[in-house]
Amino acid sequence: MSLLTVDEVSVSFGKKVLLDAASLAVQPGERIGLVGPNGSGKTTLLRLLAGEREADSGDIARARGVRVGYLPQDILELPPGTLVESVRAAVGGRDSLTTALEGVEADLAAATDDDERLEYSQHLADLHVQLDDFEERYGRHRALAILAGLGFLPSDYERPVAEFSGGWKMRAALAGLLLLSPDLLLLDEPTNHLDLPSLQWFDHFLSRSSQALILVSHDRDFLNRQITRVVSFETEGLRSYPGDYEHYRKQRAEEEINLELRAKRQAAERATMERFIDRFRSKASKARQVQSRIKLMAKQETVQIHEHRKTVRFRFPEVPRAGRDVLRLDGVQKRFGERVVYRGLTRTITRGERVAIIGANGAGKTTLLKLVAGELTAEAGSIRFGENVKVAYYAQHHTEKLDPERTILDQTWSLVPRESQSFVRGVLGSFLFSGDDVEKRIGVLSGGERARVALARLLVEPANLLLMDEPTNHLDLDSSERLVEALADYGGTLLFVSHNRSFINQLATRVWDVGGGDLTEWAGNLDDYLYHLDQLGTPLGGVPTTRREPTTTAENDRTRRQREARERETRAVRTRPLRKEVDALEVKVAELESERKVLETSLADRAIFDDFARARPMLDRFQTLGEELEKLYVRWAERQERLDEAERG
Repeated sequence: MSLLTVDEVSVSFGKKVLLDAASLAVQPGERIGLVGPNGSGKTTLLRLLAGEREADSGDIARARGVRVGYLPQDILELPPGTLVESVRAAVGGRDSLTTALEGVEADLAAATDDDERLEYSQHLADLHVQLDDFEERYGRHRALAILAGLGFLPSDYERPVAEFSGGWKMRAALAGLLLLSPDLLLLDEPTNHLDLPSLQWFDHFLSRSSQALILVSHDRDFLNRQITRVVSFETEGLRSYPGDYEHYRKQRAEEEINLELRAKRQAAERATMERFIDRFRSKASKARQVQSRIKLMAKQETVQIHEHRKTVRFRFPEVPRAGRDVLRLDGVQKRFGERVVYRGLTRTITRGERVAIIGANGAGKTTLLKLVAGELTAEAGSIRFGENVKVAYYAQHHTEKLDPERTILDQTWSLVPRESQSFVRGVLGSFLFSGDDVEKRIGVLSGGERARVALARLLVEPANLLLMDEPTNHLDLDSSERLVEALADYGGTLLFVSHNRSFINQLATRVWDVGGGDLTEWAGNLDDYLYHLDQLGTPLGGVPTTRREPTTTAENDRTRRQREARERETRAVRTRPLRKEVDALEVKVAELESERKVLETSLADRAIFDDFARARPMLDRFQTLGEELEKLYVRWAERQERLDEAERG
């Protein structure tokens, strides 16, 4: 039975139709990736499924008892209280259980009849079981484990949630959603506010989950790991394809080729029939055959080929050649109050390198870009550019600084007033701003459109050192891929911050892992670096005690398979003792739960219920088993958490 069904649903905004009699069914445990360009309707569909807006027509139905959890791109409000209280407030029901428990305890204390006491005792035991189960599934220990995985520190747990920034509030909302563990998760770009260590934890958490999932993400690798089906917004409507995003792209391409071939064959057949009709229309002996062909053409459904949607298509212009050393950091120091961000940082970037800056949130990634761009000043040390270096800086906070009253054309043209309007319009056209679109005011643009304006501004003034801070945020998946292609052909040097693993792996030739007032440098892409850390037994975000250069920055398929086999073997050896202990605890828990279930059934028997002498030892044993199980649950949760950590490396 489907968890949720969408039946002939339509939604429009003015003249723009987002959904036209669209239908969709979500099965238990199904993992769906929702794809399409910005503005196609992905967020609208998620809000419909979450019940936050209504369709113009059609029906959306949930199966009885199905819980749906929705994480939007922007959080406006969280439950008040401390961080832990706010996260736990996402799961209701504990207060009602506690109130019921207190009421039964009072009734038991006031009871004078043995039968009443037995009945209240049984009810009390049942409520304790329910409360124990609630605490095991939604208790403080589980909330803290999720918060730690998402990058919160122990010192954050008792802070008022109102004190946190927007990005950390998004993480708190995600923590509440994961604690709730709904039957269907609706996630709209959940990785936007996660750093790489938290993203790794979240990736692993979702992979182990059995919940149904509808996911919107611009990170292709993350999407591929999580989904088994793609639902896409196409020009012909909402379409569904089995498999991950790569399989969808392949199926879509094959579909287009087949349709084009069928359309060509049909056109050739129709041309042949039309020639026959024109030639023999006036001949009585051919009249029946002519009429037959006319009827056949009238009945024949025209093969419609896919309409190609406009996509971002651009390339960076040729840039002036810089000297060999493009950027030199020498003894750079930076602090904010008592917090030291960089303590004597010294590094050099040479011409043509693509350096990815990674690290936990707050480690200093954006600070480093701002220091290089001159938006911040170091307390000590120097930042020097090489010969003939021209710098351009792209950051999300720059999109917020665009003048909301200016048009797209004016805002971009102001950078190069000596260039012709046709030149600027040509650049903007590459980013899907053409015709009257360039006269739109910045203030009415979406986040994705503003990001495209900021990217266009990079192209009108060629620079040979690009600084980019989270460039794929607010871009749809297709635009992110086009940006990768353009940067891969870019002739200058690139220093960038990103949490998008696919983006980093396709571009980076060097990784800077920021933390502890310094950074760890690695020659290669992110997967190379993560493999290196795994060999050292060091988690991402930690600092390796030794460094070694990789023998190669790329692995062929055979080497990769061998490496993955070694990793599985190493992980199995490392986790085997813990797994045995967890298995033994689960067996013991099952035995005690089975014994408790038998006692529960016996105590429900009227003959035993009326015989207090027989029931009393059973009730005592029932309560003892509850206490033993509570201890085993705690021990199992602790060992399971350690096992999860060991499996994550």
